[in-house]
Amino acid sequence: MTNPSPEITPAPEARLPTREGVLRAADKIAALVPRTPLLPLELPDGATVWCKAECLQPVGAFKIRGAWHRLTDLSEDERTRGVVAVSSGNHAQGVAWAARRLGIAATIVMPSDAPAVKLNETRRLGAEVVPYERMTQSRDAIAAEICAERGSVLVHAYGDPWVIEGQGSAGIELASQMECFAGGGPTRIVTPCAGGGLASGLALACPEAEVVPVEPEGWDDVRRSLAGGAIVTVGANPPTTACDALQALTTFPINFAVMTSHGMQGQAVSEAEVRAAQAYAFAKLRLVVEPGGAAALAAVLAGKVPADGRTAVILSGGNVDPAAFARVIADN
Repeated sequence: MTNPSPEITPAPEARLPTREGVLRAADKIAALVPRTPLLPLELPDGATVWCKAECLQPVGAFKIRGAWHRLTDLSEDERTRGVVAVSSGNHAQGVAWAARRLGIAATIVMPSDAPAVKLNETRRLGAEVVPYERMTQSRDAIAAEICAERGSVLVHAYGDPWVIEGQGSAGIELASQMECFAGGGPTRIVTPCAGGGLASGLALACPEAEVVPVEPEGWDDVRRSLAGGAIVTVGANPPTTACDALQALTTFPINFAVMTSHGMQGQAVSEAEVRAAQAYAFAKLRLVVEPGGAAALAAVLAGKVPADGRTAVILSGGNVDPAAFARVIADN
């Protein structure tokens, strides 16, 4: 692979994400779609973790949360000018779904090598798809150009305060469900991580819980950023990964500030560990989870994150190519 083009940080927002914003987003989501299930999962060593099945959202991923919160807060003038997003597929579908429901034009900048199931569904939901080459072009630069030409509003996949708050609504649901089923709120939440939007939102939603972001090996810039105390990028020649949803090149200051203030430390998982987690979720929970969506469970199964009885795992997405998923199940 060649050296990826650096991503461009969006202009500073007029506001920062807050827990109050997360609670407001949670109210919006509660009025929109049913809560996703919280399922107990027994690990091979006999311990139990609690799995939040965001793979069962209407668009197959948690991204519907941030997209809905962001788009419903647009002014009437902003709605008429449309929205632009950058995504490998899950945020794309979340924005496209929300935009169609609200009558807003949506343009999504997507990598040309995104899974066909994600590309096709984004188009089916009515969004315009603008393809780009993941390793040689900057998706954010392309999106910025479109926004400048059309006057559209950028809805970034993770570097946006509304999106962070919307993703945090999953934590509000999770805490309520665990109070009911696990005898108390989560002490630890293990979550897949790309740029840190979901991890940041969960930290705001559940400030007493330890939040552990998990990335694929070679794409673990958030882990290294948190360990070193400064934002770093993925760097040149990152390895191929099946976790297409977790291929952000760098986190943004708005996310990094929340994650560091919460004292997060990340983990990285191998491709084999991800495949094993996909197979385990299918065998034990009867759930179809995409590679990126299984990263958090992979870290727990590999013993990289302990389970204490009130550890929660986010299964963040289920938009996987059927043939690829069948191979994973057959080989594990």
